[in-house]
Amino acid sequence: MNKKNKKLPIAIFLMGTTASKKTYLASRLAKILPVELISVDSSLIYKRLNIGTDKPKKNDTFYTKHWLIDIKEPYQTYSVIEFYNDVLNIMDKITKKGKIPLLVGGSMFYYNILINTMSPLLPASNFKIRNIITNKIKNKLYKSYHDMLKKIDIVSANKIHCNDIQRNLRALEIFFLTGKTLSEIKKIPGNKIPYDIYQFGLTYFDRKILYKNIEDRILKMLELGFEEEVKNLIKNKYLKISFPAIRCIGYKQMFLYILNKINYNEMIQQTTIATRHLAKKQLTWLRYWKNIYWFDSKYIYKAYDYITKFIKKK
Repeated sequence: MNKKNKKLPIAIFLMGTTASKKTYLASRLAKILPVELISVDSSLIYKRLNIGTDKPKKNDTFYTKHWLIDIKEPYQTYSVIEFYNDVLNIMDKITKKGKIPLLVGGSMFYYNILINTMSPLLPASNFKIRNIITNKIKNKLYKSYHDMLKKIDIVSANKIHCNDIQRNLRALEIFFLTGKTLSEIKKIPGNKIPYDIYQFGLTYFDRKILYKNIEDRILKMLELGFEEEVKNLIKNKYLKISFPAIRCIGYKQMFLYILNKINYNEMIQQTTIATRHLAKKQLTWLRYWKNIYWFDSKYIYKAYDYITKFIKKK
């Protein structure tokens, strides 16, 4: 058979806002369909970040194993290129079993990389290079990572917030490793992933219901012992508030509360505002997304029925 006419394996993308029952739906689909779940969530990769990330619990009735959960220590980093390579390897393993990869989560940047291709020149993280860059800041050669990036890659610097340490550092790291700026590398096309992708979106169409769900989730986190979880994380001498794991929504705010930087009500308020902002950001991504079929989380059973029938036909 001509390779150009070869039928591509299927992959399902289940995307949407935070607190929209994506994991709930995916876990139930996995119980009756030939699928395996892959987490597309930048916070679920970290071990011991359980309550604040609403990580799937093994004692839940519909618990289903997810790939890419609990793969990193909280003091470790996980780059986009690592995610990209890991996902492609896992998807290949799943399809070779005769099953369908079902990717579920709300990290839209990760989905974007899979759909719009990854530049072949993007390197993996390098701690030695990161330390060299950080030392330049400590030695006051530059005011900040963002200040350094402005002098190297003004295009990327204009797109990255000055307080986003991780993204500024990553852009600098790419330059030091490749000799090319991030904005230059983004112009170099990569190959599309070899899958026939079907995309489904999930959120509450009524914004008031979405925000109420977010508030309820935060209160539930606190009831389940979120403060104690963060206190246990802080005991790790390697962990700093600037690390990606602690910058996850909820963890940063609780960290500041435990350090007496903010009070209890401020911690709840800041967590709520940050989570709402995340939901808005996710919707902004998805507003311009092509080829996505939307469902209202209020009627989750409709999404369940439709996707079940869709996959069975395939």
